[in-house]
Amino acid sequence: MISLRDIIQAEKKIRSFIKKTSLVNSKFLSEACKGKVYLKLENQQISNSFKIRGATNRMLHLSVEERKRGIITASSGNHAIAVAIAAQKFNIPTKIVVPKNTPKKKIEKIKSYNVNLVMYGDIYDQAEEKALELAEKKGLTYISPYNDKHVIAGQGTIGLEIIEELPNVDMVIVPVGGGGLISGISTAVKNLKPNVKVFGVQPENSAIMYESVKAGRILSLSEVKTSDSIADAVLGGVIKEAITFRIIQKYVDEFLLVDEETIRRAVYLLWMKEKQRVEGAGALSVAAILAHKNRFLDKRTVAVISGGNIDDELLQSIIGEYEGLRV
Repeated sequence: MISLRDIIQAEKKIRSFIKKTSLVNSKFLSEACKGKVYLKLENQQISNSFKIRGATNRMLHLSVEERKRGIITASSGNHAIAVAIAAQKFNIPTKIVVPKNTPKKKIEKIKSYNVNLVMYGDIYDQAEEKALELAEKKGLTYISPYNDKHVIAGQGTIGLEIIEELPNVDMVIVPVGGGGLISGISTAVKNLKPNVKVFGVQPENSAIMYESVKAGRILSLSEVKTSDSIADAVLGGVIKEAITFRIIQKYVDEFLLVDEETIRRAVYLLWMKEKQRVEGAGALSVAAILAHKNRFLDKRTVAVISGGNIDDELLQSIIGEYEGLRV
């Protein structure tokens, strides 16, 4: 488990390397749910996702020897971009393993940094397996996207910013994959404001953490029916020893699931109404509001927009599909 103190220390360490992102009121979402909705715009973060926070904090905790030997990570894209940026800043040799189906925009960004990129497997879990194997074989330090206390503490700095800017917040909605983001945010929020409700959001097509929490144990990919999703950044399983699971059990009040159509609609509406470029996973919190409007009636709600790395072709396709749509 991590503590509020870990997150406060992380904030001091990383503040000069990251952006303090905007928290903006969303008029169209506020009207849609008859409450007050604010967007925490991590799509505007360095690397266009929240991941730079955790990656930077992790780099700052590497020993001199670990930095010299080098690091390796597995990612579906955003964590890889963040690790590449942070590693370049500190001159750390880096190897990154991504699945073969990683979106083109994310691959292009990773390649723009001085890293050794390996494309392996059809799903994130296969890439992670390969990265762990290479870490052991070559003596590299593995940087987990979610199963690492320093990474989680870095992501938790978003929670500090939310409470600082909106101390009377009632609810916080967070996209969930392996759980690093919501573990950090919920630890910060619940320790500062225990009465604030924290919601996790997953796509119906890949709700492994939700199903695991329901079952009381971490389920394997083979135990949960999953299929492809536009929210590619949250796809994949959760390793058995993931520390995020216990944190989520302790601090997350509830999970909300959303279908693919609602996620696509959320991406479109964020583009048209808020002029925000947001990827599928990044739009999950807004999709949850669109699908469960009555839950946010008369509440002050923060929707965490976790990332904006969406392929141009996909974004244009969604815009064409929903042109003229009302909420």
